[in-house]
Amino acid sequence: MAIACQHGAAPNIINGLALGYLSTVVPLFCLAITVLVSFYYAAMYGVALAAIGMLGCLPIALSIDGYGPISDNAGGIAEMSNLHPSTRENTDDLDAAGNTTAAIGKGFAIGSACLVALALFGAFVTRVATTFAEDPATAGHANNAYNVNILEPFTFAGLLIGAMLPYWFSAMTMKAVGDAAQEMLSEIKRQFDERQTCINEHKSWRPDHEGCISISTNASLKKMVAPGILVILSPLVAGYFFGFQATNGVLAGCIVSGIQIAFSASNSGGAWDNAKKYVEANKLMIDGVVHGKGTEAHKAAVTGDTVGDPLKDTSGPSINILIKLSAICSLVFGSFIAQYGGLIAGGKSTL
Repeated sequence: MAIACQHGAAPNIINGLALGYLSTVVPLFCLAITVLVSFYYAAMYGVALAAIGMLGCLPIALSIDGYGPISDNAGGIAEMSNLHPSTRENTDDLDAAGNTTAAIGKGFAIGSACLVALALFGAFVTRVATTFAEDPATAGHANNAYNVNILEPFTFAGLLIGAMLPYWFSAMTMKAVGDAAQEMLSEIKRQFDERQTCINEHKSWRPDHEGCISISTNASLKKMVAPGILVILSPLVAGYFFGFQATNGVLAGCIVSGIQIAFSASNSGGAWDNAKKYVEANKLMIDGVVHGKGTEAHKAAVTGDTVGDPLKDTSGPSINILIKLSAICSLVFGSFIAQYGGLIAGGKSTL
C-alpha cells in the first residue's frame, strides 16, 4: 500500500479497500466452522457457549486494543511538549504496532458479537414460539415459529432490509465524523487567523484547546442519537407492522452483512494508518529515492489515513453494537411482537 502511494491517493485507497475485503475471508470461515461444530454438539446452547468462550479472551483483547490509542496519545503529547523528534519516531513505531494489535482485538469483538447475536436470535425465535404456545388460539402455530424460512416473503423482505442496515448505520456514523471534522477545521483556521493577528499586533496568544475539545464532545453525543434510534427501532418497527417473520429477516440480514463490514472497515483503516507511518518513517525507497514527509507519496498516504480513521475508529467497531443491540431489543420485545405484530400483514393470521 505504501508503494502504491507513489502513484497518488486513488491506488492507495483501492489497495486498502481490497485488503479490507480480503481480510474477511479467513475470519468468516473460522466463524462458520465454529457455528457448525458448536451447533452439532449442543445446538443453540453450543453456539452460546462458543460466544462465551470468545468473550473469555476479553481481558487480553481489551489490553491489545488499548495499546494503540495509548501509544498514539503518547506521540501527540510528545509533539505538543516539544520533546526531541526521536521521541515521536519511537511512539510512531509503537502506534504502528498498536494498529495491528487493535485490528486483532476488534476481530475478537466482531467474532464474539456475531456468535452472541446468533444466540440472541435463537432466543428471540424461542420467545415468539413460547408466546404462541401459551395462547390456545395460536398454540398450533408454535412449532412453525421455530422454523425461519427465508423463502417466506416477509422474512426475505426483512432479510434485505437487515442487510442494508449496517450500510445505513455506517453512513450515518461516517457522516457524523466528517461533519465534526469540518467544524474542527473551521475552528482551527479561526485560531490560526487569530494567532497571526496577535503576532502582527505584538500581542500574546494561547491556543484554545477547550474549543476543539467541545466540538468533538458535542458531536460524539448529539450525532449518535440518530444511529442509536435506527438500531433500536428497526427490528421493532419491522415486527410491529409486518410480523415476527420480518424481524427474523432483519436480524439475520443484520448479522450476516454487519460482520463483513466490521472486519473490512477495521482492517482497511488500520492498513491505511500503517502505510502512512511507513512513509513518514522514511522507509519507502523507490529507485534509490526516499519518499518521506512532504512528498506526493506522503500526501497520498495521509489521504488514505484520513479515509481510514472513521472506518477503523467509528463505523467498524460500532457495527458490533448494531448487531447485538438489535438482537437484544428484539428479544426483550419478543412477546409483544408475537402478540401484536403484523399490523399491516394481518397480525397472527400471517401464520
